[in-house]
Amino acid sequence: MTRIDSAMVMAAGLGKRMRPLTATRPKPLVRVAGKPLIDHAFDRIEEAGIGHVVVNVHYLADALEAHLVGTEKARQFEISVSDERAQLLETGGGLVKAAPLLRGDPILCANSDNIWTDGPVNAIEMLRRRWDDAAMDALLLLVPQARATGHSGRGDFHMDKVGRLERRRAGRIAPFVFTGVQLLSRRLLAGAPDGPFSTNILWDKAIAAGRLFGLSHNGRWFDVGTPGAIARVEAELADG
Repeated sequence: MTRIDSAMVMAAGLGKRMRPLTATRPKPLVRVAGKPLIDHAFDRIEEAGIGHVVVNVHYLADALEAHLVGTEKARQFEISVSDERAQLLETGGGLVKAAPLLRGDPILCANSDNIWTDGPVNAIEMLRRRWDDAAMDALLLLVPQARATGHSGRGDFHMDKVGRLERRRAGRIAPFVFTGVQLLSRRLLAGAPDGPFSTNILWDKAIAAGRLFGLSHNGRWFDVGTPGAIARVEAELADG
């Protein structure tokens, strides 16, 4: 049975699309439905039974660190901080820097600026059950394009009948959108570039090896990217 010993919550970004709300606070502390965005991610991680969380910080890092030590929700976890004050490392570089702080293999990684609710089965538990270390280097939680609330893109991935992923094809709309939640093997970090880089580089490596897989989320998912999205998300959450 696969164990998930650590979760990484990506929280270092500049939050430019969320301005002016992020002029005075980091995006993970923007409140949606009565709580900071990062606490929504903490709720799902806690429900999955994961007790150790690594959070990376950069923009308005002092405010975020104060939240991590000073709120009841954060105190539910053993929290380690991956400090990117000196240089924002993007998603891939952030993972590489945080790797020594993370425990176990595979690692759960979740963005702090999306909200998801579970269907009949906890989404993180679904990922854990589906993980096949012999076949996978990464397993992405995806949501069908038609249920990607607030998302305005053309989709991210095509998925075959066994769950293997490939990128959106040129001129096409891809049926699945990445939710910001994934399981990653430490193998995928081997030989990674130095400094800032996107997780897309790691995914391309996994695709080339036939080892990038996806799982369709059976709950709801909300892209909370702009101030205008907040009211819609709150209304839908209030509606159950």
